[in-house]
Amino acid sequence: MAIRVPRIMHAKQILRKSKQFATQAASTSTDVPKGHFAVYVGESQKKRFVVRISFLNQPSFQKLLNIAEEEFGFNHPMGGLTIPCREEVFIDLTSRLH
Repeated sequence: MAIRVPRIMHAKQILRKSKQFATQAASTSTDVPKGHFAVYVGESQKKRFVVRISFLNQPSFQKLLNIAEEEFGFNHPMGGLTIPCREEVFIDLTSRLH
């Protein structure tokens, strides 16, 4: 079994950078349980989801993070990590990761 440290590190870097902007949305971050993080998902209207940190290790979730990085860089308009995909796609993907 091979360890993919560079991809995991890249995902952690994205999350770390997004936390810098999360201070803008500090009032909503208090309801995120330990071991989880909030993301905003949607193409036009954004909906907030709380997902497990373990998702960062999943290649399919890392693809979403790469799309978010290409779209927004590290300046996410919602103050937290924003993923530009349809809610249905996100729900389908995360339901398979459980």
